[in-house]
Amino acid sequence: MKLSELRAKGFRNLAETVYEPGEGVNVIFGENAQGKTNLLEAIWLMSGLKSFRGAKDQELIAFGALFAKLKATYENAVRENRAELTIADKKTAVLNGVKLGSAAGFLGKFSAVVFAPSFLSIVKSGPEERRRFLDASVCQLRPAAAASVTEFSRLLKQRGALLKDVQIESSLYDMLDVLDERLATVGDKVVEQRKEYLTRLTPEVSEIYRGLSGGREEITLRYVGTCDGEENFASLLKKNRREDLLSKTTTGGPHRDDLEILINGVSARAFGSQGQQRSAALALKFGESAVLQAETGETPVILLDDVMSELDAYRQDFILNHIKDRQVFITCCDPEAVGRLSGGTRTKIEEGRIVPCT
Repeated sequence: MKLSELRAKGFRNLAETVYEPGEGVNVIFGENAQGKTNLLEAIWLMSGLKSFRGAKDQELIAFGALFAKLKATYENAVRENRAELTIADKKTAVLNGVKLGSAAGFLGKFSAVVFAPSFLSIVKSGPEERRRFLDASVCQLRPAAAASVTEFSRLLKQRGALLKDVQIESSLYDMLDVLDERLATVGDKVVEQRKEYLTRLTPEVSEIYRGLSGGREEITLRYVGTCDGEENFASLLKKNRREDLLSKTTTGGPHRDDLEILINGVSARAFGSQGQQRSAALALKFGESAVLQAETGETPVILLDDVMSELDAYRQDFILNHIKDRQVFITCCDPEAVGRLSGGTRTKIEEGRIVPCT
């Protein structure tokens, strides 16, 4: 997968832009609030997914503009493709001259993986962020898996409501047996999907992290479930029913599971340094890219926003000069980090415009 050109008009603070990146590492640099992340976000939107910054569509349109338009030319293993995305009251998309039903029609066409500072929450925050990462990665790899994740969430909410209602109307109690049977089946499927993905992800993450740390540190990923040993979700629901009725919530299950991240056998969340935590998050993203490549045969474009801060010189050098055979986009403010790039392409952004590098 290679992006050869991106055109932007009416998007965020970017002036009408024509961006032609290089094939390898592309460093986009400049002062804060100049438009570096906006350019990265424009590339990401061509994947068919929502803004990685959580922005609403109207926030993507430049002040005073009626709409924003993005055009991308990219190559996959088969052909050159031309994609257009228009953002107005709604998003409309065109791929190779064919109008798509929605921007979601780009899914699976332009493959990309993004790292933003907010992704550090996967290491620093609670289990919910890590579960979300696993489920999102599974769904990107196998879109059909999204059905299980969505149904589990729906059934879990339904059970929560029933646990409250049964306190008022005891005749509803029998409905718990029916609901629990379905919830257990779907829940076991969600856990199976997560564990299968983690089996594929772990060796890729370990290799990347070893490179980032110069072989001085080892990362371990471990799935921590609320079902112990041979116990499945159905037996856990049965065992916890009395507690669930008292608390009016489902106290155990896939929605309580965690992905433990260890560095040299110690919790990265509790004891990792800022650099170690950032390296762990980066390794997860590069690992996600490797698994996606193995599954689809396409090498995803990698987008790294503000990745250099809190990394030592060795780790910066590894990212800039030792990530091979893929197109990478990196935003940064530090001129010294830009100077460490031995090859690749440098692009400077000032007030939303691409300017010549001096």
